Amino acid sequence: MLVVMQSHATDEQVRSVCDKIESLGLKAHPIPGAGRTAIGITGNNGAVDLGILESLPGVVECIPVTKPYKLVSLDVKSDPTIVRIPTPSGDVLVGGEHLAMTAGPCAVETEEQCLASPSN
Repeated sequence: MLVVMQSHATDEQVRSVCDKIESLGLKAHPIPGAGRTAIGITGNNGAVDLGILESLPGVVECIPVTKPYKLVSLDVKSDPTIVRIPTPSGDVLVGGEHLAMTAGPCAVETEEQCLASPSN
């Protein structure tokens, strides 16, 4: 589930909603955004009573999320994640429109085996 906070919700209201979520035995994941904060909820095996959370101060709406991988979906965070990996040749970007491919041995058992692999 995703709890969407009002654009003017205070930090105290966000903390209060997170505390309520935790009191239900679930895990709260605050996701601050440019205009408002959303709170992702994980750990629920079934439906959560939306009325309990929707009635809390600062909450705009609760959106059920039935997809797997809630925390990495674009429903939670609309901007794609881009990872910057520093290398001696310059930064490598992975994610969004930046595609990366890696290849190598299926398993590395020793340092010598790793160093013997071609590096280009």
